[in-house]
Amino acid sequence: MKKRVRTRIAPSPTGNLHLGTARSALFNYLFAKKNGGDFVLRIEDTDLERSTKEFEKNIIEGLLWLGITWDEGPNPKDPKKDLGDFGPYRQTQRDYLPHIKKLLEEKKAFWCYHSKEELEQEKKEQMEKGEAPRHLCSHFAQGKPAETKEKGIVRLKTPSQKIKFNDLIRGEIEFDTALLGDLSIARDEKNPLYNFAVVIDDVEMEISHIIRGEDHISNTPKQLLIYQALGLEAPKFAHLPLLLGPDKSKLSKRHGATSVDEFRQQGYLPEALLNFIAFLGWNPGDDRDFLFLSELEKEFSLEKVGKSGAVVNLEKLNNLNSHYLKQRDPEEIRTLAGINPKIPLKAISLARERAITLSDTAAQAAAIMEEPAYEKGLLIWKDNSSEKIIESLKTAKEVLGSLEEKDFVAEKIREVLTAKAEAMGDKGLLLWPLRVALSGRKQSPPPFDLAEIFGKEESLNRIEKAIEKL
Repeated sequence: MKKRVRTRIAPSPTGNLHLGTARSALFNYLFAKKNGGDFVLRIEDTDLERSTKEFEKNIIEGLLWLGITWDEGPNPKDPKKDLGDFGPYRQTQRDYLPHIKKLLEEKKAFWCYHSKEELEQEKKEQMEKGEAPRHLCSHFAQGKPAETKEKGIVRLKTPSQKIKFNDLIRGEIEFDTALLGDLSIARDEKNPLYNFAVVIDDVEMEISHIIRGEDHISNTPKQLLIYQALGLEAPKFAHLPLLLGPDKSKLSKRHGATSVDEFRQQGYLPEALLNFIAFLGWNPGDDRDFLFLSELEKEFSLEKVGKSGAVVNLEKLNNLNSHYLKQRDPEEIRTLAGINPKIPLKAISLARERAITLSDTAAQAAAIMEEPAYEKGLLIWKDNSSEKIIESLKTAKEVLGSLEEKDFVAEKIREVLTAKAEAMGDKGLLLWPLRVALSGRKQSPPPFDLAEIFGKEESLNRIEKAIEKL
């Protein structure tokens, strides 16, 4: 019987939702949905010193903002009631004692009481010999009784063998366990360390596929040894390429924003950031750039995930955000960007055509409505005289003044001004000074749209002021 596909993302609430974690969550989500399976959110909160509820909240809200929902895990609507039947979904709530005791009783694990100083000395000697640092408990005399009051650690007896597994992205990978030493798996019988806890969690949650970053490849043989010692079937593994900065080094804060929250605060839309994340190490195999979540669910496959590092290219993100911004309703943009209710929707609509982010849109919409301030030289078109420009502005004022209020809309304004400009034999001579008079800027939305936003009275007033300036 084919095993049901079950994937998971297991973030540690020791920081805000990282771009890499969001990418792993998305790929796990997409793989589960593509294969009719379940996607699980598990909180790995055993780092009691650094884990906080604030970070957990940030992770949950960030995933939901992106549109990544889970079938099982913490219930965002009711923190006291988890979703799913394979909980608990927080590591601190799970009982690992039976599994640790089982390995100790079967002599597959043992208490190691070597001091920190002894371990450091062992490591130093190994490095001096050019060997891989690892703890080989058998190298030390085993004379300390189990009832000693010294603080020990539980270690797994590591057999000397070759560990092979088929990575669904990278193919066959092999490790020599002799390079690993005796693995530390628990602080004591109740408090497991990472590699042991994650194995038990995945087993009890019946996780079928583990899709995670390539920085976890070194953990895989350790976890496979634990599966082997427990006599359990291991899931399938797939390791995603690392996220890189523009300089091809591992993505870090020195490259700029690295958390989902930072991009959100900068005014990026969730659909744009989600689309961007999806293309970090994966593509649909054609020239499409814009894919919504529903489309990604149909298109995703691990076969199309690359092996080399994925560069976080902000220019690509900006292009995506600009594209999706143009598709958003102006009223919706007003709400998302916190734009002043007094600013007309037409101004917001114009601003979004030239903006990259929500904050850009807000700034440009506000700038459109500002009283223009400019040097009179900006009004001059090519090498025309001030007198010629004054004549042009008077012509524009006359044309606009002849329109009825009901006809003072961009389409009609464009029609009459363009006809007049063509009759003058130089469109720029009429339209350039008018653009500057209305906007006060070298680059601005078309003067026809600006005139509609300002209305007849204000448009004529701004033209008159430009004439007076000259």
